[in-house]
Amino acid sequence: MQFGQIRQSSALHPGKILLLLLIYALLWFGTLNYRHLIPSDEGRYAEMAREMLVTGDWVTPRYNGYKYFEKPPLQVWVTAVTFQVFGIGDWQARLWSALTGFLTILAIGFTGTRIYNARAGWLAAVVLASSPMWVISGHFNSLDMGLSAFLVAALCSLLFAQTTHNKSSSRNWMWICWVFMALATLSKGVIGAAIPAMVLIAYSISTWDWKIWTRLRLLSGLILFLLITAPWFVLVAQRNPEFLEFFFIHEHLQRFTQDAHSRTGPIYYFVPLLLIGILPWALQIPGSIAQAWQERRREFSSGWLLVCWSVMIFGFFSVSHSKLPGYIIPIFPALALLIGNRLDHLLGHTNSMATSWKLQTLGFALLACIGFFFLAEIGKQARPDEIESYAQYTYWVIAALVALMSFSAFAALQSKRNGLQSIVSFAVGFFLCAIIAGTGHETLGRAVSGIDLAYRVKNSIPANVNIYSVRLLDHTMPFYLGRTMVMVEDPDELQFGVNQQPELWLPTLDAFIVRWKDDQTAYAIMVPEQYVALQGLNLPMQEVDRDSRRVIVKHPDMANMAQ
Repeated sequence: MQFGQIRQSSALHPGKILLLLLIYALLWFGTLNYRHLIPSDEGRYAEMAREMLVTGDWVTPRYNGYKYFEKPPLQVWVTAVTFQVFGIGDWQARLWSALTGFLTILAIGFTGTRIYNARAGWLAAVVLASSPMWVISGHFNSLDMGLSAFLVAALCSLLFAQTTHNKSSSRNWMWICWVFMALATLSKGVIGAAIPAMVLIAYSISTWDWKIWTRLRLLSGLILFLLITAPWFVLVAQRNPEFLEFFFIHEHLQRFTQDAHSRTGPIYYFVPLLLIGILPWALQIPGSIAQAWQERRREFSSGWLLVCWSVMIFGFFSVSHSKLPGYIIPIFPALALLIGNRLDHLLGHTNSMATSWKLQTLGFALLACIGFFFLAEIGKQARPDEIESYAQYTYWVIAALVALMSFSAFAALQSKRNGLQSIVSFAVGFFLCAIIAGTGHETLGRAVSGIDLAYRVKNSIPANVNIYSVRLLDHTMPFYLGRTMVMVEDPDELQFGVNQQPELWLPTLDAFIVRWKDDQTAYAIMVPEQYVALQGLNLPMQEVDRDSRRVIVKHPDMANMAQ
């Protein structure tokens, strides 16, 4: 980032920027290990990486011992390498999400500097760094952040390629764009190439600019794309002939056109997620889009491409039959660039914000104050065994509200005196609010993770015995126990895997009962209600340990049976 230009535009000094960046990085990465993994994504992708490392099979992804072809393996590869280098653990499992999320913030700052100016770039980075959904996603082990990072990197590369006047530089940036699209595809599938294609079509139609397609290096770019993506697809298809149909038909075409995955939602599903996800800056979105429209030029328009990017992703997933919150994460960096440019425009040459900004910051300070009156609502829906956890989480919520209230109030005080400082203060309040509330979720998530139960029983379970998962797919216990399990009757999302390897599971409870009686060294995990039901059938079981959500049993010791 061009620090000299920032100083000249009445912004923060480079030293202060670097200090803020260092503090931010410490908070961003330093909180990764506080929470334990929770179902389902966090446990699933950590366990897949652990199994890849243990088996040494880097081509065929497996989950709980079964073939698992829902997504390509780039993040699993990286996490397995991380486990190899740093050991197996929670922060290691989240490192890829955290690293890609953090680097994207820096990339947005750099991109804003290149296509707008230094202050707009700084503000764009500040906007993204304080958007609650970006902060939370950067501390959650799922594929969405890695996909978003590569998609946004492709977007930024495209912007550089189309705005530079150097032909060689434009070619190189377009090749880099194709590389990032390939990595996005290896992160989560063909959506890594489909999204940029849809956005470019929308941009060309809305601006009637078709010449941009002649500058995309389509032939050489496609060759580069295939050189990166094709090897794994070819290898995995050779070893697993069933892969191609499942991956491309079931996991892509049917996912977005049918309700087979049971992830449906109303067409407005993403509206509240968008508003909450970029909450402190939501009021700047309409003005940012209007400004991008006004700044359109006959040649390439960066701002309007960013609008098309946001609208197309939001629209596509809104009409899709499959909806999950993480699908719209790639929108936030593009909106951050638009909002950063808008805030830079509002600051102008006076470095002060209008009264409307002051009212906005005061409004959020007031909302934080009102939040204190609703603290008693936090644990009202808690189960009896969760009351204490919710009581502890209340203290985290209080700390988050204090941070939001304090920094929003300070932002209001600084709005006329130092507009940039006001914006940064407002952003700090929301970042702290999100990071505190998210980190404090450990008080609620610990029981869900099963970590305490796993620690108590892990060393007592012999190495080579079978562990049966009875009518239950527990997403975290295999990782924390370091063991795969034999599925019984309900394979859940492992249906494809058990169909391919039917000898590795038990399709009925009756089959489990027969196997259990013969497998004298076996262990099993189930929900407490299932344990009671099996006790009613007089199945020989000895409880090893339990928590509020799981019971682990084994065959009774001979001494106990004699009694």
